[in-house]
Amino acid sequence: MSHSTNYKVIAFTVALSLMLLGSSFILGGNLGYVEKALGFYSLNDLYSMQSLIQVFGLFFLMTGISVGAALFITQLRRPQFALLVVLSGIMLLTLFDAGRWIASHGGFPVIGSGQGIIKYFALLPLAFYLCFTKRVSARQHAILNYIPVAIVLFWIGGMKFLELEAKAIVPLVETSPFMAWLYQVFTIQQASDLIGIYDLGFAILLGTGIWLGRRNLVLIGIAGTGAVFTMTQTFLFSADGGFSPTTLIDGLGLFIIKDLWFICNLAIIFDYARKLRTPKVEN
Repeated sequence: MSHSTNYKVIAFTVALSLMLLGSSFILGGNLGYVEKALGFYSLNDLYSMQSLIQVFGLFFLMTGISVGAALFITQLRRPQFALLVVLSGIMLLTLFDAGRWIASHGGFPVIGSGQGIIKYFALLPLAFYLCFTKRVSARQHAILNYIPVAIVLFWIGGMKFLELEAKAIVPLVETSPFMAWLYQVFTIQQASDLIGIYDLGFAILLGTGIWLGRRNLVLIGIAGTGAVFTMTQTFLFSADGGFSPTTLIDGLGLFIIKDLWFICNLAIIFDYARKLRTPKVEN
């Protein structure tokens, strides 16, 4: 895949995901999610929640449209960058809400509903890439896009060693045609531990490959971490709560569709890996 094609696929994926999220919010989907985000800013004290939800959804929708339109109108790249950064910032700041963390386990860093929020970190380097593709080197883009991948895999992967997270993923794993076998071989906690080890291991491998500039390590790391985010997309079809006939996506879909952004992060890292040379073996 050429750099130009890679760029277009990434822009299209980001645009489509944001338009889908925005449309779902406008249709009244995931009201609790929206209310919690807006409640952090106490906006519900100033305006009706119904109006705020519509504005919230429109903001996502318009940001997605701007990303798609910027493919054809280059003058929109800077506005697109600003919208993506603002959208991410609005959501990431809600991590300061104590409700994002599990109080029964001491709060931060034991993350609860914040698991879906930290995924907005992925949009920041994507925004930079889409607007300033040629301003920095491919290696610098790779490093920037590795950061959100590492954050989510280390954080959520680390959570897999906790009993509460092991139990939380049971509905996803047991209905997956690709992962259900884990419960036939291991206990619920053992299976969760293995998933956590997998996440952490490949995140470390990918980071090591980028740091050392080793093409083979980067490619293996991309394959391993990419499998994580690709697998989560299958949950949309195998588990309950992925899609909704009235609001397009449901709670699980809202959480999982954002993993497409990490696949985009990895696509940018792959673009860097293609430019690396495989070390020659000297005789």
